[in-house]
Amino acid sequence: MSEEKDVAALTLDGRPIALRPHDIEAFQGSLRGSLVRAGDPTYEDSRKLWNGMIDRKPALVVRPTGTADVVECVNFARGRGLLLSIKGGGHNIAGTAVAEGGLTLDMSRMKGVFVNPKDRTARVQPGCILGDVDRETQLHGLATPFGFVSETGVAGLTLGGGFGYLTRRFGWSVDNLLEVEIVTADGRVLRASREEHPELFWALRGGGGNFGIVTSFTYRLHPVGPKIVGGLIAWPADRAAKILELYRRTAASAPRELTLVLVLRFAPPAPFIPPEWRGKPIVGIVACHTWPR
Repeated sequence: MSEEKDVAALTLDGRPIALRPHDIEAFQGSLRGSLVRAGDPTYEDSRKLWNGMIDRKPALVVRPTGTADVVECVNFARGRGLLLSIKGGGHNIAGTAVAEGGLTLDMSRMKGVFVNPKDRTARVQPGCILGDVDRETQLHGLATPFGFVSETGVAGLTLGGGFGYLTRRFGWSVDNLLEVEIVTADGRVLRASREEHPELFWALRGGGGNFGIVTSFTYRLHPVGPKIVGGLIAWPADRAAKILELYRRTAASAPRELTLVLVLRFAPPAPFIPPEWRGKPIVGIVACHTWPR
């Protein structure tokens, strides 16, 4: 049987630190979720990010199953001065979800969505992506303003402000955020809303992060769908000047139910793009109309 070795890690100020095997074993015993380290089968998936240029290797990864695990992680990191990072959907382009040599919380096992159709609210755990929430809320013909891509993580999008197809009708994601449950740096579990810890709630709604780890979001829902009118209309890029003018004129006079997004890019290898146009420059308008119910 091979002897367990120290795990090299980094502190908040960049100093190297050795995590002793008995400390790691005790930490693992305090968790309901899994503790992952380099060489484990799930390590690579836990540190993988949307931005493939980011290649950071955390010392440890925890996949918490609930708020109690998050508290244990915060206390473990604080007691050793460890870097601590949070991976929700992993879509932040700067790669802040993973800290080199730190402790990363991979929230992918906390994916519950609990809809109250009577109150038109939904409580959402931080491992959800937008598609997870839409799937559950649309069972009741309800939705909240999120982003444009269903694979984006709910947590990072919301804490950064969050806007998308429904923003013209119902505001930003943070405008529809009613309450959060959050674990603060001292390991306390708080609820923050306009009535409870209002200054913290204000800071969380687009304030840039590092105020704590949100373990649930409660959103206001609105009657939307299940049917909408939407899609992409594309033209050759040499028609960009005319399409830009069309976009400006139409968007300025459009009702709030209509959202238009201008796209200038190379045509992707998507099934709805004719093969002869793939890889060529295009100008497009993505339209979404959600008529009132």
